[in-house]
Amino acid sequence: MSAKIIDGKAISEQVLAETQTGVAEFRKTHGTTPGLAFVRVGEDPASVVYVGAKARMCERLGIQSQTFILPETSSESQVLELVQTLNKQATVHGILVQAPLPGGLSQDRVFETIDPRKDVDGFHPLNVGKLAVGDRTGFVACTPAGIHQLLIRSGIEIAGRHVVVLGRSRIVGKPMCLILMEKGKLADATVTVCHSRSLNLVAMTHQADIVIAAMGVNNFVKANMVRDGAVVVDVGITRVPDPSAKNGYRLQGDVDYAEVSKKAAWITPVPGGVGPMTIAMLMANTLKAAQLQAASAASGH
Repeated sequence: MSAKIIDGKAISEQVLAETQTGVAEFRKTHGTTPGLAFVRVGEDPASVVYVGAKARMCERLGIQSQTFILPETSSESQVLELVQTLNKQATVHGILVQAPLPGGLSQDRVFETIDPRKDVDGFHPLNVGKLAVGDRTGFVACTPAGIHQLLIRSGIEIAGRHVVVLGRSRIVGKPMCLILMEKGKLADATVTVCHSRSLNLVAMTHQADIVIAAMGVNNFVKANMVRDGAVVVDVGITRVPDPSAKNGYRLQGDVDYAEVSKKAAWITPVPGGVGPMTIAMLMANTLKAAQLQAASAASGH
């Protein structure tokens, strides 16, 4: 048995094409362009790359983006002041503060300062709360939203299935559970959350119809943890030294792909699985933010 590949690159292109069409329609209808502001504090190499990639995607889709770079020595009040300024700008529909932030800055306080209507990352407590109660006017964190789309667009049945989520982070694990157990035909799963303190982990994962691995531990999920015919989604991404690779490293996920792919029915690769969906959902959230703010302005709220 060999697993079918869940192609995140191909599925992300579907989402991006839909968003690009929506952006063009928004511009035609409202005479303005959806706008996304990036805030980067310091020169963390990964953050520089990520923000650059997101800005280029905005350009491709016709979204207006601005990048604000603050020195690593910035105080928390300086970061919060910039966020509050962007909150007030009508041409900025979405705000993304790139994590991680330098030491001494509270990510929680920074994320909570973003106007919930512009919180396209989906990290504000109000948006997390909306997800918890099934209010779809909020924003859902991009990675779990992208995983949901991967499953739906691959035709994988979710309703009634047992999903085991490995990891309980606020960025992936917790929102993933809320999405999948929500009442509705595109969810209705039975969800079990496992983490580093879970007992009998292999027994848990072996029961799963769908395993979503978001532990951040390289090659954590072995073949003996997955039953035949399961769907396996690998959220992890680790740089592993590899002298034969062009950059001196290769990317590896939380799943032992070579072995698990022999047992699974469907599996996501790393790279090319979940990763492309995260940026695609960020673009979709930015369009949604612009649409909701335009509707609110039209109604006088």
